[in-house]
Amino acid sequence: MSSPGISEWVLIILAVLILFGGKKIPEFMRGLGKGIREFNDAKNNVRKELEDGINEAPQAPNKSSQTTTTTQP
Repeated sequence: MSSPGISEWVLIILAVLILFGGKKIPEFMRGLGKGIREFNDAKNNVRKELEDGINEAPQAPNKSSQTTTTTQP
């Protein structure tokens, strides 16, 4: 499937103008940009948490907390 040509873009733009009107388009685009920005921020936070979890060295158990006393009479 190929990308839309010039005539298809003109048709899409006209449909958007008819559906939303000239005053609603800037508000719609502002909301769309804000949503994309929030999505990217959330995606970056998840990626950072995953990388931090992967890079975190596993902690060895502390020997002082493992007291096993097995004394037999």
